[in-house]
Amino acid sequence: MIQTRLKVTGMSCAACSARIERTLGKLPGVEKVQVNLAGEIATVDFDQTAVSTDDIINSIEELGFNVIQESVDIKVRGMSCAACSNRVERVLNKLPGVYQANVNLALENASIKYNPAEISQPEIRRAIIDAGFEPEMETRQDDGDREQRRRREEISRQQKLFLFSAVFSLPLVLFMVIMLVEWHDAMRWGIFHPYAQFGFATLIQFGPGLHFYKDGWRSLKGGGANMSVLVALGTSAAYFYSVAATFYGEAIGQTEVYYETGAVIITLVLLGKMLESSAKGKTSEAIRKLIGLQAKTATILRDGQEQEIPIEDVIEGDLLVVRPGEKIPVDGIIVEGYSTVDESMLTGESVPVDKQQGDKVIGATINKLGKFTFKATRVGRDTALAQIIHIVEQAQGTKAPIQRLADVIASYFVPVVVAIAVITFGVWYLLIQPGDLSQAVLTSTAVLVIACPCALGLATPTSIMVGTGKGAEIGVLIKGGEYLEKTHKLNTIILDKTGTITHGKPKLIDLIALNQFEGQELQVLNLAALVEKNSEHPLAKAIVEAASPEDKVITEFQAIPGFGVRAVVDNTEVLLGTIKLMKQHNISFSQWEVRKNELEQQGKTVMLMAVGGNPAGMLAVADTVKDESASAIKKLIDMGIEVWMLTGDNERTAKTIAAQVGITSVMAEVLPEDKARKVQELKGRGLVVGMVGDGINDAPALATADVGFAIGTGADVAMEAADITLIRGDLWGVVDSIALSRATIRNIRQNLFWAMIYNTVGIPIASFGLLNPVLAGAAMAFSSVSVVTNSLRLKGFKARH
Repeated sequence: MIQTRLKVTGMSCAACSARIERTLGKLPGVEKVQVNLAGEIATVDFDQTAVSTDDIINSIEELGFNVIQESVDIKVRGMSCAACSNRVERVLNKLPGVYQANVNLALENASIKYNPAEISQPEIRRAIIDAGFEPEMETRQDDGDREQRRRREEISRQQKLFLFSAVFSLPLVLFMVIMLVEWHDAMRWGIFHPYAQFGFATLIQFGPGLHFYKDGWRSLKGGGANMSVLVALGTSAAYFYSVAATFYGEAIGQTEVYYETGAVIITLVLLGKMLESSAKGKTSEAIRKLIGLQAKTATILRDGQEQEIPIEDVIEGDLLVVRPGEKIPVDGIIVEGYSTVDESMLTGESVPVDKQQGDKVIGATINKLGKFTFKATRVGRDTALAQIIHIVEQAQGTKAPIQRLADVIASYFVPVVVAIAVITFGVWYLLIQPGDLSQAVLTSTAVLVIACPCALGLATPTSIMVGTGKGAEIGVLIKGGEYLEKTHKLNTIILDKTGTITHGKPKLIDLIALNQFEGQELQVLNLAALVEKNSEHPLAKAIVEAASPEDKVITEFQAIPGFGVRAVVDNTEVLLGTIKLMKQHNISFSQWEVRKNELEQQGKTVMLMAVGGNPAGMLAVADTVKDESASAIKKLIDMGIEVWMLTGDNERTAKTIAAQVGITSVMAEVLPEDKARKVQELKGRGLVVGMVGDGINDAPALATADVGFAIGTGADVAMEAADITLIRGDLWGVVDSIALSRATIRNIRQNLFWAMIYNTVGIPIASFGLLNPVLAGAAMAFSSVSVVTNSLRLKGFKARH
């Protein structure tokens, strides 16, 4: 089973996206289809042995929609024979998102047809480089710029259609105003004569209005009906009635014309579409911002010389130089120099981070001070920024479960509205005002025009797009609309202790020198570090990092699992470890047992040290609590969420840490393999559970929870283990996730309420003859705009940290 994402254009309302979903869902081998109207993305999970991507594309195009397919020609240098060109062709054709690649050896050219929703040109060029050849630089184009250009062209097209329609509608509107104030009948001559009105209306009806006929016909031919069907029916009724009254008025007994009705409705709908396109473009602003963070070029060290190259030509293992004020091009590890780096655009942390040799750096962050050289470790789609962009794109293309109701309504909406319009016409013509054809036409036209499934279709996806984009801006990566919706329901949060509540890195907290070493704490520390520097134990590393080990010779070293270590330094035996190790060597620490217990009650691990058979010191190591943990946990509790701590530590240590951060519910001494079972136990009590962990050893528990949160960093994001990844790496990300989810769901409910109430109230008002068709057209046009505008309010969401 594979997944493809297709950019689909031509959808005008929820009925369109629903029809695509129904049609693709019937194809053999297609397991799941999601069509996002706002993002214009169709996501299809299918079995490639039963159906091909071409079959899916053909099905969409047969419905009358367009699937965006890009083509690019790239000069390929370094091919010497047919085997070379064949190899390049095979590599390109295996890439996900590449429909067809043809490589011409003689012309040194690769012609590639690809899906921009799945693969970009830099990724195609990277594949050519990895195959051992050189793609020519002049062919570079930016896929993000192309998407923006396509959006601008669509808005420009809408603007031209609207202006054309508005100009020729103006005389008809003036005529309508004149008739309202009963000006002299002579004003009907000139531009107000019915023949002149017929000319203006015809230009609009079959100029800008032709789109509605074409789109409506494609919709009906595809087995459905969309918004264009309603607009075409409504405006045609007013237009053709007026045509009949103009040329055959005496014969049919009707002389009043309503050309302005159809013309102004088309003008207003086009205005709404123009504003809607502009607003929809802003919903995906987060993606453009993320793409804009990336550096365009990199300074590479080759043969000892600095050389500037395009970022897509950087390969793993390259040495790159970054000067003060420059963006770091890709992810890597510093090999020379030191600096301070602003990582706020990815992690949300406003305070710059000190970096030195051996530290990781993240692509798209900004070097503030010193010059340094680093080795590229992640390039192209593997960088943290590329993964973040991918996550956001995936999320913005998904649907939330809350949208299902709107989809069901949209699939039946247009046929029901047409039926109501027909009934309205019959009731008015036969019962309310018998024989009054003009009133029956106007009333049924108002019903057709006031109804619009667009607002319903846009209500959820626009909020999801803005919400997930805003999440990325504040360091919260949400994998899809489903998880964004689930998060607002959480009433219980389980926090793994190590690396989540605490830093996950033990530090030396206390050192007590004993007997002859009293007052010589530094000597005790350095001796302990000398002994432990050969150990891989995390507690040993904490001691080594806190000291400056002396340059002495260790003649013997022995690590004793579960006990500690033994070494001989300058012919003197040194023991460092647990009380069991000391008892094994008949060394008594009973004199300091009270102090040792006090340290352990504080959640610290105490290591005892003996030199030459005598107690020499006690070293207390602890995994310290993150500065933000207590305040974030308090906020979660204030939000009405029950907070648990889960740890493998003994109960005394666990409760000590829990008390420091305000947690009263603790699950201690839990083995890694039992964590998922503990999550399931809470779910079994009817609780909606979120699990927060490091995304690696907590993977089973994260997967078992209703929503899994992975605590990560900008350079090490646990993408696969959780539903939501917190780049910043502290618990305020959990608070922000829940707050953002609640705000988004509240926004969606507002959108759905107004979209549904609009039609629930508007259609009866129109059918009762209380709404002029022109006003109905204005209301319909602006219903979608209001929904998108309301969704855009989420851009003002503020992180709580």
